[in-house]
Amino acid sequence: MAKSPEDALKATLARVAPGTLLRDGLERILRGRTGALIVLGYDKQVESISSGGFDIGIGFSPTGLRELAKMDGAIVCDQDATNIIKAAVQLVPDPSIPTQESGTRHRTAERVAIQTGLPVISVSQSMQIIALYVDGIRHVLEGSEPVLARANQALATLERYRARLDQVTSSLSALEIEAMVTLRDVAVTLQRQEMVRRISEEISQYVLELGVDGRLLSLQLDELTSGLGPDSEMILRDYAEVKGGIEVEPALESLRTFSSTDLIDLGRIASVLGFQPGVDSLEAVVQPRGYRLLSAVKSVPRAVADRLVDHFGGLQNLMAANIDDLMAVDGIGEQRARVIREGLSRIAETSLLDRFM
Repeated sequence: MAKSPEDALKATLARVAPGTLLRDGLERILRGRTGALIVLGYDKQVESISSGGFDIGIGFSPTGLRELAKMDGAIVCDQDATNIIKAAVQLVPDPSIPTQESGTRHRTAERVAIQTGLPVISVSQSMQIIALYVDGIRHVLEGSEPVLARANQALATLERYRARLDQVTSSLSALEIEAMVTLRDVAVTLQRQEMVRRISEEISQYVLELGVDGRLLSLQLDELTSGLGPDSEMILRDYAEVKGGIEVEPALESLRTFSSTDLIDLGRIASVLGFQPGVDSLEAVVQPRGYRLLSAVKSVPRAVADRLVDHFGGLQNLMAANIDDLMAVDGIGEQRARVIREGLSRIAETSLLDRFM
């Protein structure tokens, strides 16, 4: 499967993160106040737009990159930046490729990245910046201090978001046990799940950019996101309006494309589930199928959960089922039936205690 531009950028950020040999070489070029144009990858496409230069064919080293950058022309490395293949190369990309850049080096970098599909790095001599060009995306590398400052602000936000998510998730579980869930409760939980997911992804990119400087940040992120699980998917499976032809995967993708403005509109979130704002009130009571709570019982495979939901038709019937009722479902023996019964009972007890304490 082809990588998305965002995934390709993340992979490139990992290669140029602090602590890597490539980042060391780029910073040496900056300190030496010389510019550079570096292509990460060499194939027939790169060869076709290359003119002149020298075949180097040596192992990568920061000092070697710095010395080769003193010459005019581009440096071509392999994709992992473990070898320097060519130096002093003149790159002649298609001039019809649109670019927003003004400087010759940056215009060439952007066009080469678009034409070849390979990451290109441009080090500006005058502006003292390092810019990455990946699949049409331009990203300027920063030092660790400003990135860490933004990352710490994002961590504080994530901590607040996670605390609120835990509250609404616990409340949803208790309301499901009592058969009192409203469409608003479901929409709020989906909203909080998506907010946590987005801020977590933002911090993950900071971790990539920081490299060895982001170790503590990575540990804090792991702690704050532990135990989240696939709740958004399970909520959609529980409450999506099947009669309206709503499918879970497209609905999940639709939710993830919401703008920040859309995300604060609970009616818009309800529409992802197949409910129509203005027709279906957010205060309407809705019934879960039981997928989310079953996913919390660790020993219940997805296929078994599907059969349980199909057999009982909803969470309330499932909660009322005894051992014999559960054993009537294909693939469930006495031991698994007891595990399911005890697991659901424990979840119900914990949820109700959390709600009323």
